[in-house]
This record gives sequence, structure tokens and C-alpha cells, in this order.
Amino acid sequence: METLRNFESVEDVRGSLERVGYICSKLIATVVFLAQATHKPVLVEGPAGVGKTELAKAAARCLNRELIRLQCYEGLDEAKALYEWEYAKQLLYTQMVKEKIGDVVAGARSIAEAVDRIAAQEDAFFSERFIQPRPLLQAISSAQPVVLLIDEVDKSDPEFEAFLLEVLSDFQVSIPELGTRQARHIPFVFLTSNDSRDMSDALKRRCLHLYIDYPDRDLELAIVRLKLPGIGERLAAQLVEGIRRIRSLDLKKKPAISETLDWARSLLALQVEELSPQVLRETLSVVCKHRSDVQAVSAKIEKII
Repeated sequence: METLRNFESVEDVRGSLERVGYICSKLIATVVFLAQATHKPVLVEGPAGVGKTELAKAAARCLNRELIRLQCYEGLDEAKALYEWEYAKQLLYTQMVKEKIGDVVAGARSIAEAVDRIAAQEDAFFSERFIQPRPLLQAISSAQPVVLLIDEVDKSDPEFEAFLLEVLSDFQVSIPELGTRQARHIPFVFLTSNDSRDMSDALKRRCLHLYIDYPDRDLELAIVRLKLPGIGERLAAQLVEGIRRIRSLDLKKKPAISETLDWARSLLALQVEELSPQVLRETLSVVCKHRSDVQAVSAKIEKII
């Protein structure tokens, strides 16, 4: 097993992330370092595709920690995020030991006494062997420090956000049948949001806030070169400049760095060495995800390339 480590400085964060394939600004590195140093969660907001989720994955790789991910969605509740009882397994065990129930209630003088005797055995069926940990309980119970990624938290309901705030405040959970579970190690927590709704002030106060926007030209070019070392300098510069001009248009979904990389891979697959208006028309579906955006870019192709 690889040795767990911690970030030693802001520059250590930048260098470590770059070594695992994630290039970031000094601002991002500073927030990540301070979050680790202060044991605070990081709320990472920004457009889809700018590298919010990948930041948590890269941090886990740098620190040699397991990544535990909770994908949020509308209707997500505590049971799906925290734990569930394996009722089918409990029922199976009950069927297997049902002949012992007679021994337990033997000699009972009333139904109430028989029920009390059975109730006294409930710990046998509400124990660790019948609980199914979900991401939050897994992160708190882990024998080693982990990175906990709570992805797209803005898709969850406000009620779940309130529950999440309670968990992240104390890093403990209460299981009525088993008692309170305190974190063995405080997880390194990343929450991501695509800004589909505003997060509560209470959650923002609990977290360090980080907004990741579209990268500037030099950073985006560096990311393309890192991820696709075989790409030509001219083609890399052309596609980054083209993406930046496309982003300046009034689009429903502006292309993020994920689309930049997808486009670069597509151009390499097509053995394109230089961009042209015709190449952009033929590969526009890689860059734009909505028909209206395709039409808007198509109308400006001559000014983009």
C-alpha cells in the first residue's frame, strides 16, 4: 500500500497536482492547501466541465487516499447517502434461526412477556453485519483518511443540504439502533456545484469557497499540451483560440475545458494538422451540445477560424 501523505505547501499542491495530470492556478492550489490544513470542506462552484470533479480525484491521487464519491440528485435522502439496513439479509437470518424463537419464548406467561424476550434479542439483527454503509458513513468509518467527493450538491433538495451540513459540522452520524459514529479520521471533503441553484449561506460558511471559471489562454494551452503531448503547436494554439472565440458568443452551453480536450482528441483522430472553417463545421458537434448553439457558431464560423 502506498504511504499516505499531506500537502506541505501551496507550491507542493501545484506540483503534486500537475504530476498526476491536473494543472491549476495558484488560487486553486491555495484553497486546497488551506482546506487540508484547517480540515474544512471545499465548495467548488463553476460551469460544467471546468474540472471541479477532477480536482477532487487528482487530490486523492496526490495524497494516496481512497476517493469516496456521493453523486447527488433530486430526491436523494439520508438512507441513500448514509446507510441502509439489509432487510433481505435480516429476513434470511430470521428464517434460518426461527426454530430458536421457541426456546426464547419458552415459559413466558403472557404475550407481553414473550414480546419483551424477543425484543431483548433485537441487537442480534440490528448490528454491523446487517448494515450497508453508503458514502457518508464509509468516509466517516474508514480506517484510513479518505477524500470524500459530494458531487453536484446543487442537484439535491434543500432538506438534504441541511442534513449534510449537520454531518459536515461534527463529522459524526447517529444510527438509532447502534448509537453515534464519530469519524475515525476527518475526511478531506470536496463539494461541487454547477450553479443550478444557490447553496445556503449556512453551507457556504462551513466551507472554503472556490470558483473555477474557464481557464485563461495560457492555462488552457498548457492543459491541452499536458493531456495531448502529441498535438502540434500550431493546431493547439488554433483550437484554444477558436474555443475562446466560441465562448464569447451568446450560447446556451459554452464549451468548457472538457470540450476543448474532446475536440483536440477528435482532430488528432482525424489527422488534422491545421484548423479551417470546413474542419470546424465537420466537428462542431464535439464542441456544441445544443442545436441552437451549433446554429449560432455556424453563423460566425468565418470569424472564429
